Amino acid sequence: MKPRVSLQDSTLRNGNFSLRIDPVRSEDAGLYEARVKYNSEVHTCHVELGVITVTLSPPNPVVENELLLMSCNSSYRASLVETCWFHNGHLGPTSRTFCSLPGALSMLRPAMSDAGSWRCQLRYSDNEIISATYNLQILGFDGPTNPVVYAAAGSAA
Repeated sequence: MKPRVSLQDSTLRNGNFSLRIDPVRSEDAGLYEARVKYNSEVHTCHVELGVITVTLSPPNPVVENELLLMSCNSSYRASLVETCWFHNGHLGPTSRTFCSLPGALSMLRPAMSDAGSWRCQLRYSDNEIISATYNLQILGFDGPTNPVVYAAAGSAA
């Protein structure tokens, strides 16, 4: 896992033996064990790392008006019951919130207004809820809806 893994050397003397992984990959999911020997004593700690991934098809950059499929997957072991998508964190009738059976979010004609923060929320059979945020960028024209623009002769347009 080198060079993505590091220990915070400055905090070891204070008893902080945290492991830092940057960036986390889906294959990093699993059980981790730390063993610390102090004088004649050995202490162990177990931590399970779960990983959630958001993927786009086709991958970035997303082009305006081209079919987009966003999927959200987790290493969690229970059965997935529901996937919800929240756009820019807003709830309500105009919020662009989508909930579906396990699966992906399909946008037939993504627009510039679909760009921004998307949060996928996964709900499992044991009522565990896991979420991740993805910043969606869309390439397109974010100008006036009317393609005719008038300018005065002699001015800049």
